[in-house]
Amino acid sequence: MSSLNRRDALKLLGLMAAAPTFSVACSSEDVKQAREQTDSVPTRPQPEAYERQFLTEHEYDTVRVLVDWIIPADERSGSATDAGVPAFIDFILTDEKLADRKEQQTAFRGGLAWVDYECIERFDRPFVECSEQQQQEMLDAIAWPEVAEPSMQPGVTFFNSLRDLTASGFFSSKMGMEDLKYRGNRYVAEWTGCPDEVLDHVGVSA
Repeated sequence: MSSLNRRDALKLLGLMAAAPTFSVACSSEDVKQAREQTDSVPTRPQPEAYERQFLTEHEYDTVRVLVDWIIPADERSGSATDAGVPAFIDFILTDEKLADRKEQQTAFRGGLAWVDYECIERFDRPFVECSEQQQQEMLDAIAWPEVAEPSMQPGVTFFNSLRDLTASGFFSSKMGMEDLKYRGNRYVAEWTGCPDEVLDHVGVSA
């Protein structure tokens, strides 16, 4: 577990609110290189082969459990971990193009430490060692910003950021795109406008 104390975790977590949203700017050359690399890699994701660059083993285990609470496996697809989201998060946190990378790293690490300290106060053990019921109780306290107690605000901020990262990682993976049934841009001989069923669905029928 992290050697940070609760006060330090709160201080570091406070940076998350001030830090910009996670985003990575890509040039056309970046996209071209990514496409070439994507074409040459195996089609099946192999997240188990990923070597951590930033997160400690305990932090990585905590992220695996947290992201699978956000996107668990179901009848449509595997979980966030199955899609390689923990590796995606570790990679994003070390990406040199990430704005204010050091601050983002510090805030993310502080968020993980905050979750552990809250669980130790409540259940006398860190998050990954809690029962499923205890983990759910912890997450219920920070996953719903509208009803969260003011004292839980640091955790709410961290969980919002983690949820964004998890969705970004999952739905940009091959598994996530298959889950969405995304087929990419397709050629059509003639553009005849938005289909009627779509207009009906969004309530803007002519």
